[in-house]
Amino acid sequence: MTEATLDTGAAKTRLDTQLAELNARMGRLERDLDEPLNADSSEQAVEMEDDQSLEAQALLVTREIASVKRALARIEDGEYGICVRCGGDINPKRLEARPEAALCIHCASKEG
Repeated sequence: MTEATLDTGAAKTRLDTQLAELNARMGRLERDLDEPLNADSSEQAVEMEDDQSLEAQALLVTREIASVKRALARIEDGEYGICVRCGGDINPKRLEARPEAALCIHCASKEG
């Protein structure tokens, strides 16, 4: 894919912004998880359930952060917009919608 058909500068800006937002979200999740449990045992049960939900959210955010970092690395390496599986071009419209996309739509549909 040529630089002319794919604006990697704009993609990098969007990915940097997304990474900053994800890192901020992760910071909030970590702060919430670090709060000590309430001394009341019935409250502790509720808080423990909340913590399980927060841990699941943190796992998802961690995965999103890794995906964005990999996309930024692909930009750095000049491989952004190239499917990591088949080596074909990723449609610019797909990258516009999901700038962290590593697979072309054909390969992504095989994953489902």
